[in-house]
Amino acid sequence: MAEVSINSDLGEWGSSSDSGERARLLQSPCVDTAPKSEGEASPEGPGRGTTSTIGAIFIVVNACLGAGLLNFPAAFSTAGGLAAGVTLQMGMLVFIISGLVILGYCSQASNERTYQEVVWAVCGKLTGVLCEVTIAIYTFGTCIAFLIIIGDQQDKIIAVMAKEPEGAGSSLWYTDRKFTISLTAFLFILPLSIPREIGFQKYASFLSVVGTWYVTAIIIIKYIWPDKEMTPGDILTRPASWVAVFNAMPTICFGFQCHVSSVPVFNSMQRPKVKTWGGVVTAAMVIALAVYMGTALLSLSSGICGFLTFGAAVDPDVLLSYPSEDMAVAVARAFIILSVLTSYPILHFCGRAVVEGLWLRYQGVPVEEDVGRERRRRVLQTLVWFLLTLLLALFIPDIGKVISVIGGLAACFIFVFPGLCLIQAKLSEMEEVKPASWWALVSYGVLLVTLGAFIFGQTTANAIFMDLLA
Repeated sequence: MAEVSINSDLGEWGSSSDSGERARLLQSPCVDTAPKSEGEASPEGPGRGTTSTIGAIFIVVNACLGAGLLNFPAAFSTAGGLAAGVTLQMGMLVFIISGLVILGYCSQASNERTYQEVVWAVCGKLTGVLCEVTIAIYTFGTCIAFLIIIGDQQDKIIAVMAKEPEGAGSSLWYTDRKFTISLTAFLFILPLSIPREIGFQKYASFLSVVGTWYVTAIIIIKYIWPDKEMTPGDILTRPASWVAVFNAMPTICFGFQCHVSSVPVFNSMQRPKVKTWGGVVTAAMVIALAVYMGTALLSLSSGICGFLTFGAAVDPDVLLSYPSEDMAVAVARAFIILSVLTSYPILHFCGRAVVEGLWLRYQGVPVEEDVGRERRRRVLQTLVWFLLTLLLALFIPDIGKVISVIGGLAACFIFVFPGLCLIQAKLSEMEEVKPASWWALVSYGVLLVTLGAFIFGQTTANAIFMDLLA
């Protein structure tokens, strides 16, 4: 069997003492990279989490769903119709699942516990720093998008409760969008964001997943029995060009991106083994795909039905296309708010881990064993992150613009970094004669990197081009 030696030169990383009291998931490998103890390196050794396999599945599913559920109808419209959208989604899912499995394998091989730690340990310093900066930007932008979604759905719910006409602005201060977003964020999101572990999210994640099934069912029902006041646009049957199909990729990447959260989830499991993890992510992606495409009971998905209901006139947030006074849709909006309330802390957790690592490296100090100092830093980082995302969400009304940017970054986490990790992990194997499977895996890693770079480059070019036109 081949030996794996990933960045085995410990002199590059330095050393520091280990402590069970420190916040392990908030470490950066550049701050503390001493070799772990034998017991810690074992999948069943001390320091491992308590999340069950079922709990891990629901956490991963919740990280996938949420905002992505609302944007898939627009993705079908962008792709140019039903056939192109479904084909593109199914094809990308193969690469998405493989990326998750690669991250679990590299996490176990390098014995690191967060996404950026794995990339840093496997690919080296330059790629690790780039990954950290990319994660910080992506998670920050996604948290802004989540808060915008909360405001969008609350506006519709409040319009029903206050019996205000469609499109009319709120005349009361306590129904104002900025006040309701701020109140919800302070009451629910902030308390969920402060803890240093994410295992507790499995209970809220279960409710969130159930809620997304309800949203899917409502969109399907509204397609079969539409309201009279809903006027669909033209239904596209073919893409205008291949470029139009590729333009839908960032939205699909945003909808299925759970890779940043996946490594902490993998290491929070009771038995973090690659084989078990493969089953977890496959089951999670099947559930997410069933929500997105409705393979259970109906062959139509929320994304497809949302697109078929409104056609080219579909809103980037599909629930905004439905009338405010529809009570069934209002309940669906409440479930979306619940989903986003539990998704924000998961993404914030990953972003905070990056900020912690960058700060400690800038200070040039090892991770303190003083739990009190770690707690103070964690609270301060959470408050600053929370307040900045909240302020920006209050003044950015269009979620489509946010998703167009972070969708390209999501492609880096799904394709580029896992591909680089796979290439480097296989190159580090101590074998003189490389078998055919070795070359196949390296080639697959190159394919992942190429695909991710293409999506990111296209998204960036589109954003620049649209800004120039504006």
